[in-house]
Amino acid sequence: MEFGTIEREIHIDASPEVVFDVVSSPEHLREWWPDEAEFPPVPGGAGRIGFGNCAQGGTWVQFTVVDAVPPRLFSFRWTHEEGETAAPGNSNLVVFELEPAGTGTLLRMTESGFRERGWDEAKIAAEYAEHVTGWDFYLPRLRVYAAKVEAGAQA
Repeated sequence: MEFGTIEREIHIDASPEVVFDVVSSPEHLREWWPDEAEFPPVPGGAGRIGFGNCAQGGTWVQFTVVDAVPPRLFSFRWTHEEGETAAPGNSNLVVFELEPAGTGTLLRMTESGFRERGWDEAKIAAEYAEHVTGWDFYLPRLRVYAAKVEAGAQA
């Protein structure tokens, strides 16, 4: 297998503006992806996201915003070591591209950078598989949550 890039495309029953907020705002992110999120949602904004109860053994993951172009594009680098500046070779790049589609939004998500990390084939395959499983679990939650936010905005 190639293990280079994970690509997903989903339709969301919410406007690009709502979907952008849902993928870029720490408050919204916590509702569908990590349990904790602490970062300024602006280019260069560095912080972290947490999985599980981080006060009791959960995992913090480093997170740096690359681009934020409402309501079209949000991208970030993550999984780099604490204290390192996120860059190709030490982190993965996730890009959310949004485009209007009927009454909703077409979201294209790509994650790349697995091969650039310098890992051996077994580590690349394991990390890639873990991230595929993760996105396949979390992206449907994004779809449901964004539709709820959209419905609330129109209520």
